[in-house]
Parts: sequence; C-alpha cells; structure tokens
Amino acid sequence: MVMKRMLWIAVIVAMTVIAGCGGKKAGDTAPPPVEPTPTPTETVQDIPATNDPVPSAQLDASMIGDVYFDYDSYNLTSEAKSTLEANARALKQVTAGALTIEGHCDERGTKAYNLALGEKRANAAKDFLVALGVDGSRLNTVSYGKERPFDDGHDESAWAKNRRAHFVIGQ
Repeated sequence: MVMKRMLWIAVIVAMTVIAGCGGKKAGDTAPPPVEPTPTPTETVQDIPATNDPVPSAQLDASMIGDVYFDYDSYNLTSEAKSTLEANARALKQVTAGALTIEGHCDERGTKAYNLALGEKRANAAKDFLVALGVDGSRLNTVSYGKERPFDDGHDESAWAKNRRAHFVIGQ
C-alpha cells in the first residue's frame, strides 16, 4: 500500500514538473506527450540482492549500465527497464555512494527542446529506480541535452548511442 502511494506521488510530482516546463520559444517543437512513469515489472520484494547489503563497499562503473531511448521519447523500453532493474539490484547491494543520472539527446532539435527531453529521460530513469526501492536521496539528475554526445557521428547509429541516460558514480 505504501509502495503504491509512493508511486502515485512520484507520478504526480513528475507530471507537475513536466507541466511547469512550458513556455515555447521560436523554433522549439512541441515535446512528446506527457505519460505517467512506467510501473516496474517487478516489485522491490521481487528483486533479491545476491548477498546482504554492504554499506562500506564502493559502487563500481561495471555495476551500473546506461539506458537508451527511442527518437524523441523518454519512455523506457523493455531493455531499459531490464537494465534499470539490474542497476537497482546493485544499488541495493551497495548501500553507500551517490549516483548522478545524466540525460542526453542526439543532435537533432533545438538546444532548449533537447535540454527538456534530457531532463525527462534522467527523471524517468530515476523514478523507475525509486519505484524499485532505491533511496532517491542517493540519486541526482542533470540534463546535458545534445551538448555532450557520446558519438560525434551524424547518422542513426551515432544518434542512437547519444539518446541515453548515463550514470556517473560519486556525484
């Protein structure tokens, strides 16, 4: 019951934040329609830690995977959800350390539009992790829009790599 209430609160907060990002500028395109944060496929109890939590252990970059998004979207794909579920297991296993979730976009679209979309991507990943029982106070979000591409190419292959939520440990 408490988990459902927390999920609804997270959805309401996310929708409020998204609704408050209004104000079009010339050249901006409309953002994707607002959709509620997807519900995790597993509950907190369904995601067992491999061992007891280890508060003194350090998070390692190999423990956390990035998630990728479709063009012009912040909806989590089934592959992204699987990655986030694995990330949640690692974050619940190693209970010390903060994580920054960076929202990134490909080079298409305006700077303002991509900053907003990157923020929605980072928040979608964070909300999903929190719904899985990860302590939200350990998670920070930032959007870089199209300003920090992973791949400098100008084709679909490069763009697909740049549409991501990237996880940085210790920030």
